[in-house]
Amino acid sequence: GERGAERMVRTVFANGNVKYYKGEQGAERLVRMELADDGGVEHYEGESGAERLSRAEFANGEEVQYYEGESGAERMVRAEVAD
Repeated sequence: GERGAERMVRTVFANGNVKYYKGEQGAERLVRMELADDGGVEHYEGESGAERLSRAEFANGEEVQYYEGESGAERMVRAEVAD
């Protein structure tokens, strides 16, 4: 963003995980996390501070898991397995 309106767009962790954010300065929300250990990707929905896991994609492309529930209480409701 412009000077004085910078916002967080990405955080890279020492373990290789990368978190991606969207939103204006001070209201950035987590939207995606790439997992370095297995190459999977987690997708998040919700406002800043209340993000919840909504979907997990396995790196091998063989499975996608869908989640519902509030932040911290998500539960898997469906899994799709590739043929």
